[in-house]
Amino acid sequence: MYNRPKLTISKTLLEKVADLIGFIVFISWIGYLVYAWGQLPDQVPGHFDAAGNIDRWGSKWELIILPIIAAILTVFMAFLEKHPEWHNYMNLNESNIEFQYKNSRLLLNIMKNEILFFLAYISFRSLQVSLGKADSLGIAFLPVFLIVLFGTMIFFIVRSLRKK
Repeated sequence: MYNRPKLTISKTLLEKVADLIGFIVFISWIGYLVYAWGQLPDQVPGHFDAAGNIDRWGSKWELIILPIIAAILTVFMAFLEKHPEWHNYMNLNESNIEFQYKNSRLLLNIMKNEILFFLAYISFRSLQVSLGKADSLGIAFLPVFLIVLFGTMIFFIVRSLRKK
């Protein structure tokens, strides 16, 4: 690993609020899945194409895969948030180290919660399709997903580069 100092930096209010919202979304997602489980048919959407249309059907048990992935991803990214000294930096020095650590940690935090939200949305739409309340994921999903994730990365990379 890199020989970088480990700083003790408290979470910002934004990070705490993002985590709280992410937790509420996750608990609500699981609650809705449990609530709807008995009403679900045996076959549910298993995959969507780039246009948001269903291109594979599968067992309703596949619906538990996304929450499991979200939980594992959230725990892993939360662990990485605690170790900004392990992150990769382009211009780290003594005068900006605390800013760069906070910036990198906030990037991970925001992306962790965005991904959690998008996985919950996919699951919610799958449930809606299964219950006959929707017919697809929606054509706007993929562009919105890509714009949000790449927009977040670009924002934080530019912010990092400006702080030399």
